[in-house]
Amino acid sequence: MKNFPHRYAVTATANEQGSIALTATGLPELTSMPPIEFNGPGDQWSPETLLVAAVADCLVLSFRGIARASKLSWENLECKADGILEKIESRILFTEIVVHATLWIPNANDRDKAQRLLEKAEKDCLITNSLNSDIILDVTVNTIE
Repeated sequence: MKNFPHRYAVTATANEQGSIALTATGLPELTSMPPIEFNGPGDQWSPETLLVAAVADCLVLSFRGIARASKLSWENLECKADGILEKIESRILFTEIVVHATLWIPNANDRDKAQRLLEKAEKDCLITNSLNSDIILDVTVNTIE
């Protein structure tokens, strides 16, 4: 890992109408529009879906590193994140993000360890640590046998 601080630069480019182009050096372009709830088309990524996706993605990446360091063998991890956006005192904000993590491991004896490592991944995730929202982790550990 490189020394801190790390910097991440993204450019959002838009016209009066149409999609917003999101670009960053060396990455493929993404397009964004408001979600249906904000009168958008609902067929493109939005700031809201990108933020919730960042939570799920960060948890998976954090778990991958922690599991490797802890020598936990695993087959598959699916994280479904559901963000709750509310209006509180004239401010619109995410109040809660529920992450449903389903992990498949080959050895039933590692079930408790896997649960602990998923919980550690959520605690160590830099995205969830950067948010004011409540993060609720719901874990299911299945074995492949």
